Amino acid sequence: MNSLPAIRWHRPLIWLAMAMAVVATAALVGLAVDPRVITGAPLWAKPLKFAISVGLYAVTLSWLIGLLPGAFAGRRRLAWWAGTVAAVFLVVEMVIIVGAAAAGLTSHFNVSTAFHAALWSVMAASIVTVWVAAVPIAILLLRTDLGDPARALAIRSGLLIALVGMGLAFLMTGPTAAQLDDYQGIVGAHTVGVADGGPGLPLLGWSTVAGDLRIPHFVGMHALQVLPLAALLLEALARRIPALARPLVRRGILRVLVGLYLGVLALVTGQALAGQSIVQPNALVIAIAAALFAAAAATIAVTLRRESGGVPG
Repeated sequence: MNSLPAIRWHRPLIWLAMAMAVVATAALVGLAVDPRVITGAPLWAKPLKFAISVGLYAVTLSWLIGLLPGAFAGRRRLAWWAGTVAAVFLVVEMVIIVGAAAAGLTSHFNVSTAFHAALWSVMAASIVTVWVAAVPIAILLLRTDLGDPARALAIRSGLLIALVGMGLAFLMTGPTAAQLDDYQGIVGAHTVGVADGGPGLPLLGWSTVAGDLRIPHFVGMHALQVLPLAALLLEALARRIPALARPLVRRGILRVLVGLYLGVLALVTGQALAGQSIVQPNALVIAIAAALFAAAAATIAVTLRRESGGVPG
């Protein structure tokens, strides 16, 4: 089993992550002392959620850039600049989100005045730039020997799925039918079937009565953390489960987990677009979810039995 390579952190992204820890702390204080509500949610909930999400993304992307070998100076230089561009435009995004909250305004989808429309355009351009900046990093990681095959699969697939998850955010930016019928200065929405601001899960705010496009966006983006962590967990379990000591066995299990993750992402995306709440799944959604997890569990069990000699291979 290959040991983890030495970490060479991308410093601008680490500085961004530290700044987000400060913003998250300030937002927690805001939640405690500021009772204002906007679009049905506590005013400082959005800065808190975005600070946590951006901080996690920054740390993970910094680590991924650091995996590129120093022998390929051109690749590392390209990745460094891509990471730096991402950090700069994530700062732009967060400045607008925090500034809007401080002013008691909503930042997303707000085109009620020329000024707010300009801010929303800047936010949209910023997140597109962050997405584009991640593409060369993904390509470089696809072309780099990352050592352990299971870990490599987890890192590469996690970043690619995260790019899909980031792209799913654009499903929220089109005007809803209600907005077209009765324009109120807001274009775009998180929820499908009802206006934003209805009943939602604590802190996350995901709708409990309708579809919510933030869910597939969240699930997709955080493949960047979930799948590499799954690979590291399998490596830790290999010390106790002999069958997991072989890298190709762990890679086989990771392939199943990647397939499961993609299936869940497709399922929650379809559920949101159908206007169905994550906490009120219908029989079809429950059946598909059960089938996905059962198939994944059975495939992993067969893989482990084959490696242990229980099934001829």
